[in-house]
Amino acid sequence: MIYKKFQELELSALGMGCMRLPTYEDGTVNVEATEEMVAYALDKGVNYFDTAWVYHGGKSETIMGEILEKFPRDSFYLATKFPAFSAETWGKVEEIFEEQLKKCRVDYFDFYLFHNVSEHNIDAYLDDEKYGIHSYLMKQKENGRIRHLGFSAHGNMNTLRRFLAAYGSDMEFCQLQINYIDWHFQDAVSKIELMKEYGIPVWVMEPLRGGKLVKLDEKYEKMLRALRPDESNHGFAFRFLQSVPEIVMTLSGMSNLEQIKDNIEIYSTEKPLSEKEWKTLLEIADELVAPNRLPCTACRYCTEYCPQELDIPTIIELYNDSKYSKGTYIVPDGIKELDEDKLPSSCIACRACEGVCPQNIKISDMMSDFAKRLK
Repeated sequence: MIYKKFQELELSALGMGCMRLPTYEDGTVNVEATEEMVAYALDKGVNYFDTAWVYHGGKSETIMGEILEKFPRDSFYLATKFPAFSAETWGKVEEIFEEQLKKCRVDYFDFYLFHNVSEHNIDAYLDDEKYGIHSYLMKQKENGRIRHLGFSAHGNMNTLRRFLAAYGSDMEFCQLQINYIDWHFQDAVSKIELMKEYGIPVWVMEPLRGGKLVKLDEKYEKMLRALRPDESNHGFAFRFLQSVPEIVMTLSGMSNLEQIKDNIEIYSTEKPLSEKEWKTLLEIADELVAPNRLPCTACRYCTEYCPQELDIPTIIELYNDSKYSKGTYIVPDGIKELDEDKLPSSCIACRACEGVCPQNIKISDMMSDFAKRLK
């Protein structure tokens, strides 16, 4: 396992993200499979585990707490986040933090984050007089209940600059969505430069773009095999990140033991890209990001807030898979698998989903457009 220096700590360069734990068909987490993955990860040198209040419908923290409690506390670093997704949580920082400690069965968090700093919550985060989020978390750090304080962000550059202008001197790390598609598509390169200005180390989320970089069209796979015959598609995605010196931690939301074994094997060595390889990946990214595609990563935050219980990520995927060809709209076959009351036409445009979408997707507009085209 590759290790990266962070202050006085040695962190595994690969961390286990706990947003996509193995599940049964009904969506509940397979705890036995998760425990097997955690035990394997720890045995092979992974020492960083990242969960959050909202992951798996609020179950992730509880499950990870139950599993990690069986291991020595000094054998792992645990990270979780304050969920400022709506006014329902903005004023409950103390209540939520105390509950998180109980759910995770710990006395302190090694790493704690302001979750998803974005256009939807920046005003609440900055209104410390009204909500007191920053003040409370700083107090917990002073008391040793938070060892390292940082933030994750999906917001635009203006939002990040506002947050850093207020709290930049208190932030020890920043978690960003970085992969070779988003290097330019979501301007990850500029966000990294901004972190450099503040001397803030970078953590990576969505390294495989919600799994989108695991399976590629044959055309692109041939291009990659010509560069490194023995490197997998996802191996190239991770090597891309290994080529960025500002990155300390890469979090992967692994869903089964095979994935964690494979990713740990990749992170047993550091093999950054050559200039030609880097250029090729960015060329592939340019072709993959068609103007009409929506940047959904299937994080499923939206489904937690949808009063119609629509499978929004699946609908977006179907929408993205649709193509315009000579002016004719192609209806994806997968739409036929959705129940009548779960089609895009069932969207009531309440926009609750948009308030929590890390990618700032105008979901209601997409639903309306899709519904019209399906008539």
